[in-house]
Parts: sequence; structure tokens; C-alpha cells
Amino acid sequence: MKNLLMTTAFAIALTGPAFAAGSHSGGHDDDHADKHAEMMAVGKPGTAADVTRTIAVTMRETEDGDMIFEPDNFAFEQGETIRFEVTNKGELEHEFVIDNAEGNAKHKEMMAKMDMEHDDPNSVRLEGGQSGEVIWTFANAGSFEFACLIPGHYESGMYGPIEVSAKAEAETEAAEVVYTKGTVKKVDTKGGKVTIDHGPLVNLDMPAMTMVFRADETMIGKLSAGQSIEFVAEPVKGKLTVVELK
Repeated sequence: MKNLLMTTAFAIALTGPAFAAGSHSGGHDDDHADKHAEMMAVGKPGTAADVTRTIAVTMRETEDGDMIFEPDNFAFEQGETIRFEVTNKGELEHEFVIDNAEGNAKHKEMMAKMDMEHDDPNSVRLEGGQSGEVIWTFANAGSFEFACLIPGHYESGMYGPIEVSAKAEAETEAAEVVYTKGTVKKVDTKGGKVTIDHGPLVNLDMPAMTMVFRADETMIGKLSAGQSIEFVAEPVKGKLTVVELK
């Protein structure tokens, strides 16, 4: 019995630490990665079919002892899906992680205590000479950050800003057409002109008055002196022209 208890205790001692470290040996588990991605302010994992731009990113060390990304900053529009083609041209292992500054700071603090290899869709970790990719949809506007969180690398210069601008909302409705009431005073069929005593031309910011307008053959055919009309006038080739009637 005594030998059995000792054997059991020894087995638990061996399996306990392995289980605790399991989510970081080679990366986070799949459930954690999915939940992590859903919670991220910077956006969400993208798909190859939705990629709008592909950007080559280089990670390396310099002769001065710095560690850098090239390019060192990014600017996107909300909703863009970017494929980052990341290459480690240095001799040391580096990683490319997308998050907000607060999220990167927390991960950096954790990694300072224990070097963990990320396996989240917003990151890729590469040995010298290796290449990989991250496909990411920047679903939210704001200021974010890309970085290498391996201990000491951030402090050596491996981070940069990501600015995501708010996407302008497309106009879903055409501008309302404002008609002006008027009375036709004279029609010059041959000259393609019509004289109209009209109210304010709101779209042109013009007061009520009597003016001569250009009109094409179709418009002229619909007009006669003394007729009450509602019309829209626009500048066409520098001349005020009747473009709509009702």
C-alpha cells in the first residue's frame, strides 16, 4: 500500500506541471485562441478570400544592436482585411503580434516571467530565416500596435503603431431634388432659351428673379409662354440650364 501511494503521488507530480503549461507549449489551445480573437479590440481573424491588401513585413536585428520591423508603422481603413507576409531576416527568433498597446503590455509582462510561444491568429513567431503570415480584419477604428513580445525585444525597438481610420458611411439615398416654381415669360425655340419668372433657386443659392435659361430641344418642346412650371436648373458648360420639369 505504501509503495502504491508513493507511486501515485509521483505520477501526479509529473502530470500536474505538464497540464498547467499545456496551453503555452507551442501556443494557446484552440478554444482560448477563438475566445481571445472574439474579444480583441483590434479586430478579428480574416480569411484569404477577403484580403484587400498584402503587406510584406521584415523582422531583423541591426548592427547597432537594435531590433526592428520594416515597415515601422501601418495605416488602414476600418473594415480592411490585410495579409501580413512576415519574414524573419535576423539571426534571433522574433514574433509579430497585433493588439492594442494595453494588451501587448500585459502579454509582455507575462512573457518576462515565462517565455510563452503564442499560437493566436493575431500573431506569428519565426526562427531566423523563416516566413509566415497573419491575415487580419481591422473591424474597429482606433490606435493599435504591432510588436515582438519576446523578453528584451520590445525594449530594443520591436514595436510600431497601427492607425485604423473610421470608414466613411456611404450615402444610401440620393440627395433630394428641390424643384423651383416659376412662370414661363418667353420661349426662344431657335436659340434654345427660355425666360422664367421664378422663385428662389435653393440648390444654386440664388434669390427669386426673372432669368434666361438654356434648355435642350426636348425641354423647349414642353414649354410655352404663360405656363406655370416647376423646374430644376443646373450649371451646364457654364450656362444655367433647365434639366428637369414637372
